[in-house]
Amino acid sequence: MTEAEITANIGLVHLCARRLSSRGIPYEELCSAGNLGLCKAARGFDPARGYAFATYAVPVILGEMRRLFRESGGVRISRGMQERAARAKKSAEHLRQMHHREPTVREIAAATGESAAETAEALCAAQPLVSMDAADSACMDIPVSSPEQAITEHLALRQALELLAPADRQLIALRYEQGMTQSAAAERLHMTQVQVSRRERKILQFLRTELS
Repeated sequence: MTEAEITANIGLVHLCARRLSSRGIPYEELCSAGNLGLCKAARGFDPARGYAFATYAVPVILGEMRRLFRESGGVRISRGMQERAARAKKSAEHLRQMHHREPTVREIAAATGESAAETAEALCAAQPLVSMDAADSACMDIPVSSPEQAITEHLALRQALELLAPADRQLIALRYEQGMTQSAAAERLHMTQVQVSRRERKILQFLRTELS
C-alpha cells in the first residue's frame, strides 16, 4: 500500500483507540501504537485473499495497542487517583483503629471530605490486581465480547451498507438509526407501510448474505 492509502485508513486507529481509551493508557499513546500496527498491516495485507483491508488491519492495530497494557503490567492509575486512594486507605486505617471494626465507605468519605462514590472508586483503585488465570482462583470464566470482533463487525456492516442504493440506505437509517416505525418511515419516503415492510425484508436479507 502507498503512504496515501495508509493515511486514508488512519480512522481505523482512532476507532480502535476510542474503544480502549478508558482502560488507563492515554489516547495519544494508543494512537502511536495503533499507527505502528496500521503500518504493519499495510505491509502484510494481501488483497488477493478477498477481504477488505479494514478487516485485516483492525486485529493488527489492536494487537499493538494491547502490547502497551501487557508492558505496563495492567491498567494504569492516574497520579490524582493514586493520591486519593492513599488518603482513603490512611483514613480507613485510622477509623479501623479507632472503632475496632471495618469502617463504612460513608465514614471514610466523611473523613476525607469526598463523596461516597469518589471514595469507593479510590478504594477500588487501591486494590491489588488479581489474575483471573491464577491456579488457585475460584473465579469462573465469564464470556465477554471481543473488541476486535465488535470493531470488525462494525466495519463489515458499514461496508455492506455502502453497497446499498441511496434510497435503501435512507430506509435503514430511518428504521434503525432514528428508530422510526415502518408507518413513519413510509410517510417520510412517500411509500406505503406494506412497501416499506417488503423492501426492508429484502435489504436485511441482502445484508445478512453480505455479512455471512
